[in-house]
Amino acid sequence: MFESLSDRLSGIFDKLTGRGALSENDVNEALREIRRALIEADVALPVVRSFTDKVKHRAVGAEVVKSVTPGQMVVKIVHDQLIEMLGVDGQAIDLNAPAPVAIMMVGLQGSGKTTTTSKIARRLTQRDKRKVLMASLDTRRPAAQEQLKVLGEQNEIDTLPIIEGQGPVEIANRAMSAAKLGGYDVVMLDTAGRIHIDEPLMVEMAEVKKAAQPHEILLVADALTGQDAVNLAKSFDERVGITGIALTRMDGDGRGGAALSMQAVTGKPVKLIGTGEKSDALEDFYPKRIADRILGMGDIVSLVEKASEAIDAEKAAKIAKRMQKGHFDLDDLAEQLKQMEKLGGMSGMMGMLPGVGKMKKQIDAAGVDDKMFKRQVAIIQSMTPSERRKPELLKASRKKRVAAGSGVQVAEVNKLLKMHRQMADMMKKMGKGKGMLGKLMGGLGGGMPDVDPKALEEMAKSSQLPGGGELPKGLPGGLPGGLGGAGLPPGMPGLPGLGGPKMPGGLGGLPGMGKGKKK
Repeated sequence: MFESLSDRLSGIFDKLTGRGALSENDVNEALREIRRALIEADVALPVVRSFTDKVKHRAVGAEVVKSVTPGQMVVKIVHDQLIEMLGVDGQAIDLNAPAPVAIMMVGLQGSGKTTTTSKIARRLTQRDKRKVLMASLDTRRPAAQEQLKVLGEQNEIDTLPIIEGQGPVEIANRAMSAAKLGGYDVVMLDTAGRIHIDEPLMVEMAEVKKAAQPHEILLVADALTGQDAVNLAKSFDERVGITGIALTRMDGDGRGGAALSMQAVTGKPVKLIGTGEKSDALEDFYPKRIADRILGMGDIVSLVEKASEAIDAEKAAKIAKRMQKGHFDLDDLAEQLKQMEKLGGMSGMMGMLPGVGKMKKQIDAAGVDDKMFKRQVAIIQSMTPSERRKPELLKASRKKRVAAGSGVQVAEVNKLLKMHRQMADMMKKMGKGKGMLGKLMGGLGGGMPDVDPKALEEMAKSSQLPGGGELPKGLPGGLPGGLGGAGLPPGMPGLPGLGGPKMPGGLGGLPGMGKGKKK
């Protein structure tokens, strides 16, 4: 969503950071460019004015003149103001109230209220270990209540039984009493929407609020609607009073201005962002991390958190033990490729690494394609169990059979086997060298290490992580082997396919990307 804004800003900063000293004219010219970039990204005009005024006030002042690298100082000032505009601290859903805690979801029709309701319920159940009851108060949209029921069944979350003919307020009262009797911790109330804001909608929302006394009222807004989403938030806040915002479709290609303006205009925090269609595609909104991504500083902290949720600790521990003995067969490789896919594939991970934003063109040219993982797993799955355990059995005729079974050329099978052989050789060397494997595998033996995100953010600030302090050119210098160095926590080196003692040609160590020309 923030790609075009990110590209524009990094271009502006490249001009600034290349100069030894900055005059007031240089700063003014850069600010004009920044103002234009923000307006084009659909950020609300009053927010843009306030933003550039604050940056100018600080950038033309003494702190830039005295700085060793004035250009970098301007980048830091813009970074700080971006965080202020997005809301200084990330705020999670507040459950600090007597059970059952009611969470009321409001918003226009089609903004993704029902899906977001089920995503939040799933998250509270699985991550926070809360007992959640979902209730649909949407009696207007056909099959809205059935939709929530189906989502509840898919995610194993209880939904309030549907009784025909009941109005929203009656359903809200019934949901609250059912939750008290059933010992539920949280009640999610999915209210009805309209195509646009009208009086009957606001009256209905106020009545439901009076009946259920919700602790949280979350506005679900579509990030693709631009400035209209900001006006919507103001209207709902004035009439119903919202406590936070959940932005959907943040994985879209909209311009992202609504997300940047919401907090500044309404004073209400963005608490959650929807990053995809799947039931687990929901993230907490951290202003600092979003600012880092926009300015191309990467988002290592989110990557580590994502990895700790996605990587199966038991499987990782088993693979680590096998590797210590020098064993690494094709089943192990397939497992690593699947783990990689869970992290959002290569593009998802690359987007969170500092400095990689500037290498987009090279990455695209190199043909990094997330389908590559699926293809490679398909090749491995086309082999017999004995072939997976002993790749040396794969002679010409067997390779032909595997290629036909997985729908690829024999050359692809050879590439995969070559990559596996290189990785297996490296594992054997590591196994023999005492202590080396421990360094390489780091926390893989016990899955992801228990990393405190706040501690990581502190590391980033003190430049121990890449992206702290200055914008790196290209990939950070210390990304050896499997993303191990550069201050990354010890669990990360186990990421598959990024192995090999070095990454020749920028990206040569990636799986399925031999030096040969792409067919």
